[in-house]
Amino acid sequence: MPDHLTTCEPGKAPARRDAFVARRRLAVAVALAAAGTLPAHAGDWGATVAVSSQLVDRGVAVTPPAPIVQGAVNWVSRDGWSLGVSASYQTRDPGRVAETLAQVAKSWSLSDDWQIQAGLLDYRYPGGGSGVRTYDRTELGASVIWRDVLTAGVSAIKLTHRGGGLRGAADVGLRWPLGWHVSATGGIGIAQYLAPLSRYYPERPDRYSYGHGGLVWQNGAWRVELIHVFTNRERNRGERPVSPWTATVARTF
Repeated sequence: MPDHLTTCEPGKAPARRDAFVARRRLAVAVALAAAGTLPAHAGDWGATVAVSSQLVDRGVAVTPPAPIVQGAVNWVSRDGWSLGVSASYQTRDPGRVAETLAQVAKSWSLSDDWQIQAGLLDYRYPGGGSGVRTYDRTELGASVIWRDVLTAGVSAIKLTHRGGGLRGAADVGLRWPLGWHVSATGGIGIAQYLAPLSRYYPERPDRYSYGHGGLVWQNGAWRVELIHVFTNRERNRGERPVSPWTATVARTF
């Protein structure tokens, strides 16, 4: 499910909503190339660095439980366009980039409280072996956001290395301020399996659910979160298990 690290407070218009989209990112060159295709408007640049205990994507363990260093660069225009690239580096295996992501998105304000956003994202797993690289994909997603507190989104997913039609996912996320810079966060989602497991689980359903719940402390550019992750997804043979708890420390610039 989406794990946006935002720099805005609930009830205020988000300044960099896509500073860190879903624990992943890569090269500035991609953003500069994509920027050439957009209308010429002045914009703002931002960056985020983070360390997480594991990389988990919609109930799928992308990496084993070990420190994951992440970096992201994003650009946001005055009229709602944004570009973002990121990379996640697996420290247990030096020199291995676990995941990269490139994104272009557009946001529209419906009122002071409501926004909608549409985006195109491209995921790559260059260092995860053939099992994880099965999840290389492109996604077209749309979300509705209420005051940076409640987010509901849907995605259409096209796998890079497999034929067949589109796969789908949908989720709802909530962030509620508790005071002292602390917020409760949680969410649930449902997704279709990206890698068919019929050889091993001929009777399993086509979809599974996932979610998280926990606490986030955010003060200025710093953010710390402790999240409990759950899923009823059946793992493929040889697939890594998902740790029940993940922790992240992030700094936005």
